[in-house]
Order: sequence, then structure tokens, then C-alpha cells
Amino acid sequence: MPSQPSAGSRVVRTAAIALVASLLSPVHVHASEGSDDHSAGSQIAKHEGTGEMLMTPPDLGVDNVGRVDGIDVSSHQGDVDWGHWWRAGKRFVYIKATEGTGYRNPKFTQQYNGSAAVGMIRGSYHFALPNRSDGATQARFFVQNGGGWSRDGRTLPGTLDIEYNPYGGDTCYGLTPAAMVNWIRSFSDTYHALTKRWPVIYTSTLWWDKCTGRSGDFSSTNPLWLARYAASVGPMPYKWPVHTIWQFTSSPIDQNVFNGGADRLAALASG
Repeated sequence: MPSQPSAGSRVVRTAAIALVASLLSPVHVHASEGSDDHSAGSQIAKHEGTGEMLMTPPDLGVDNVGRVDGIDVSSHQGDVDWGHWWRAGKRFVYIKATEGTGYRNPKFTQQYNGSAAVGMIRGSYHFALPNRSDGATQARFFVQNGGGWSRDGRTLPGTLDIEYNPYGGDTCYGLTPAAMVNWIRSFSDTYHALTKRWPVIYTSTLWWDKCTGRSGDFSSTNPLWLARYAASVGPMPYKWPVHTIWQFTSSPIDQNVFNGGADRLAALASG
């Protein structure tokens, strides 16, 4: 009768089998394909810092009249407890739908429908990768995968999230200011043609002014959603006289304040 292997040899054999299995298993590499899930402001926080980030909603005046609080989410938040955030006073939300032309938020349905079910006004956003495909192509992908708009009084126009390149290299994706302005305009014009709404533009002043070269005027068509993690909203990007939404913190979740009362938020949703 053959002798039984010792406990030590069994451990070594098991480890060897596991190593071979791991080498044969498919490896999912996201960075080169642009399929990672980058949330709104993730790259702004990385490049611009959060040293002065507010930890509570900002005080905008006596009794905070003329404001609505909201949040934004991506798949990083998983299945969101929408009742919790409603009870915390959040009345609107933006939900990541897409990135480039290769990523769709797997939690989008739970987040989009769940937020509406508790009474929130909601919209969706697209994380732009301008060096991967043209603006029109990404706008179509966005609209086809959750970025549309309907005149139901509770759907905000879609947002173009354009910020620092998350894959390293040039922060402006290798585009000249003129090419960047053309890319953004192509996205915006295509989204408008498909939905009859101009998309909100999410960005930071530092990134925008650097990568557009302070050229191109979107202020008369596209509402501004400004990211700045500091005690005040700070200066506006080129040509915008005022912001529509301010993302002021990412703790404990991305939090935003709408620059106006509930009636103005409803007007933005209704078109």
C-alpha cells in the first residue's frame, strides 16, 4: 500500500495548485481600457487637495434660505440607503451612469430608481475621457445608458463631468485648449440634439481654466456644477458669472448644495 503524503507535503501541493490556478485565471486590467469607476471629483481632490474641505453643509445666510442640499453617488456606494439620505435632508442627487464608452455603472438602476422612490429629484452624469473618443460619441453612449432626460418634473439634465486625467500623463488628456473646447462643445451639442436639454458641466476652476486656456464660452447654455473643497465656493471658471451647484465635500459622501430654492431646482428639472 502506498504511503500517505505528510501534512507538510499536502500544504505545499495545495499552494502549488492554487498558484497555477491563479496564473491561468483571467486578469482584469482596467486602467488601459478606461473601464475603472472614477467618481465625480475624485481627480480634483487628488490634484487640488481637500485641506480646507467643509465637513458640514455651508452656511449660506440667515436660516439658509434659498438652498437645497443634495449628494452624488457612483458604484462605490453600492446599494444606497435612500431613506437615510432623505431623512438627512438631501433632496436631489446625481448618479454616475457612464465613463468613456466602455463603462456603465452596475448599480445605476438601484440608485436612480431608489432615489426617485423616496422623493428626490435625480439626474445622471458621465465621466469624460476626451482622449478615447470624440465628444459626440461619448454623449450618445451616455444617453443610451441612463443619461437621458424626461419632462417628468423630477429628472435633472445630464451632466458632463470633465476633470483631471485619471490615467496619468497630461492632465488635459493631450488636447490643446482649442481641441478641448471643441470636444466639450461636441458633447454638449450632441446631448442637446438628443434630449433638447443642455448638459450641466461639472468641473473645477483650476482644471477648466488650464485645459480650455480660458477660451470658449458655455455660460449662456450650460449650468455650472463646481467642485471646490474649501470654506467658500471661490472664483468661477471662465465666463460663468455664477454656479448652479457646488460640490463642497466628499465626506462622508459627496455632498452638494444647489444655488437656489426648491422652486429653482424644480425649474431646472422641468426645463
